[in-house]
Amino acid sequence: MIEVQGLVKRFGDFTALNHISFKAEEGEILGFLGPNGAGKTTTMRILTGYMPPTDGQARVAGFDVFEQSLQVRQRIGYLPELVRLYPDMTVRGYVEFVAEMRGLKNRRQRAEEVLEMVGMAHRAKSLIRTLSKGMRQRVGLAQALVHNPPVLILDEPTIGLDPQQVAELRTIIQQLGRQHTIMFSTHVLTEAEQVCDRVVIINRGNIVAEGRPDELREKVQDNTRVFVRIQGRFDEKKLLNMLNTLNGVEKSEAFQGGFVVTAKNNVEIRPSLAKAILEQGLNLLELRPLAITLEDIFLEYTRQ
Repeated sequence: MIEVQGLVKRFGDFTALNHISFKAEEGEILGFLGPNGAGKTTTMRILTGYMPPTDGQARVAGFDVFEQSLQVRQRIGYLPELVRLYPDMTVRGYVEFVAEMRGLKNRRQRAEEVLEMVGMAHRAKSLIRTLSKGMRQRVGLAQALVHNPPVLILDEPTIGLDPQQVAELRTIIQQLGRQHTIMFSTHVLTEAEQVCDRVVIINRGNIVAEGRPDELREKVQDNTRVFVRIQGRFDEKKLLNMLNTLNGVEKSEAFQGGFVVTAKNNVEIRPSLAKAILEQGLNLLELRPLAITLEDIFLEYTRQ
């Protein structure tokens, strides 16, 4: 559905995108991750026809973004990072207005359908100026959906929302992923892990990693990390020193009420850890592998 090949974008001497390539398959939720200024928004603006690339090719639903811009726009729903709405229009009036610009004949019916999908049917008659930021994001999502596009491009859709609004919007996006191909831009890593089927990590205009979160985790996790939680009286510094002297241990550190012990070269250290702790007269409450998070993966791929 989305196919990018060797995409380049320069602003004078600054290269915002440096020959990036990736794909989003039909029915897939693709997370587009990167720190602020990495090139996420520039990529999305090119895909949606808001700006031309300097070089390279991008296709959406089989159409070239530059040569067949109108066909691409007809097949994309776009939610920008900053949603520009008309504050003096009602929610339904605004969505109907967008439907009219899209050339839809059943404007009223379609507006009611998409407002129901995004959980805003109960505020259809409200003026947009009276809505919270989270509700405005939902209205923005409704306008992106009104023409039922096969591809949705969402640029930082949860930025600035409170935790409850974020959770609700994530659920909506997951439901939409059953019927649409979605490209989901974010710098909040937990969002990608919870919502996306596959992720692309971009840093300084370059693609640095791509794949399913579990695939990336497997590539990055060179050492086995074990979480240990202990009960009893002990000196933390002396205990850490003892753990560090065990055969196969690379390092140990305090972590969330316990300790994380990292093994050298994936050596199985749990039996020796358990034995050493029990020999100290301590109770072993928890001993389990500590899975690497998407945040760990991101930092590993984007660090200097």
